[in-house]
Amino acid sequence: MARKYFLESYGCQMNVHDAERMAGLLDANGYTPADNVRDADVVVINTCSVRERAEEKLFTRLGEIRETTAGLASKPTIAVTGCVAQQEGEALRKRDGAIDVIVGTQSLKELPRLLAEAAVDHRPRIDINPHEDVSFPLGVVRHADPVRARVTIIEGCNEYCAFCVVPYTRGHERMRPSADIVAEVRAAAESGRREVQLLGQIVNHYQAPDDPRCDFAALLERVSEIDGIDRVRFASPHPRHVTPRLIAAIRDLPNVCKHLHLPVQSGSNGILQAMRRRYTRESYLALVETLRAEIPRVAISTDMIVGFPGETERDFADTMDLVDRARYHSMYSFKYSPRPNTLAEKRLPDDVPEAEKTRRIVELQSVQREIQARLNQSLVGSTVDVLVDAASRRRETELSGRTTQNVVVNLPGPPAWIGRTIAVTVERAGAHSVWGRAEHLERGSGN
Repeated sequence: MARKYFLESYGCQMNVHDAERMAGLLDANGYTPADNVRDADVVVINTCSVRERAEEKLFTRLGEIRETTAGLASKPTIAVTGCVAQQEGEALRKRDGAIDVIVGTQSLKELPRLLAEAAVDHRPRIDINPHEDVSFPLGVVRHADPVRARVTIIEGCNEYCAFCVVPYTRGHERMRPSADIVAEVRAAAESGRREVQLLGQIVNHYQAPDDPRCDFAALLERVSEIDGIDRVRFASPHPRHVTPRLIAAIRDLPNVCKHLHLPVQSGSNGILQAMRRRYTRESYLALVETLRAEIPRVAISTDMIVGFPGETERDFADTMDLVDRARYHSMYSFKYSPRPNTLAEKRLPDDVPEAEKTRRIVELQSVQREIQARLNQSLVGSTVDVLVDAASRRRETELSGRTTQNVVVNLPGPPAWIGRTIAVTVERAGAHSVWGRAEHLERGSGN
């Protein structure tokens, strides 16, 4: 009988895709998915260390798994993977000896082998070694999304922003060959996926190791030419690596989505300098102005941190002013918390009181919600093309999808519409999504 695995993943889109790749590897090695922890021979927890108290959340979850599997004749093998595994290594087993396998972010391909070895001699296995080879066997990814395929193009990061743990958990920047990326996207299209999302910590820093002519803009051109791919998205670019060539590619390639996630992190020049972001609020706002002038109807979203060490009330006021000027379509906002091994954790005191961080993020999110509501309200009465990607979680008869600008649209319709691009007339709007009705079954354009 085939061994069963249960895999749960936390964190960013990179982690989501890592989980898809591990699931595909386990499938290829004879495992089958389990519906729950109690039915699993192997439990894999794919961790994220970006958020606060990531380690504590892991150990809480391990305790829940122990409680759930108590009384079973055979306990599942426990594997911890991802950023916390890379960051903590052997220290995880010192806190919880029930962990059997620890696999870092650069060693995911080794998971089946390590599980097999641990099953034979019941001794722990740990691999958090750096690996230069970022290739992955073609065809083994088990895409969890029936419409969208995530494809990693870069592993690691060289920016070393003061707050960010990624260079320490995912290593230095390593580019995948463009031929491998194009082959993976083509395979996704042949499997029926209509949208591809290219992933990398600094995705627009891409330079193909197998073709010196292929920068990120050129890669977008190659991917956009693949039959069956109606939409191309990417995450996340760095503001200082947005080039005229990239702007032109977003503008001119019909199936490249007119949405740019452009993390700013702060609106204060002093804080940006302390963060080691290497741009100013003025240069960032100039870039936003250029994007809106060059790309009609472009939507811009961002990340923001409040309460970074040394952030004064004036710094926060500069952030609020930037938000007012930039008019973001959406925002991920966070209260600063020190992450292990980062420059900020080592050198800067966490000196903004927690209550003040909370006040600032509440104010920021309130203003951002109003901006989003106004932008979404402006869509009422218009007709937008929506790639339907899921059944609604709220109503059985409702579907949801996204416009090229990444606006979530809810609409009534049958499940058969999932994967189709529908022309929808928007009837009402909220801060986080809009609602409408289909005008036509499907349009030829993917946007």
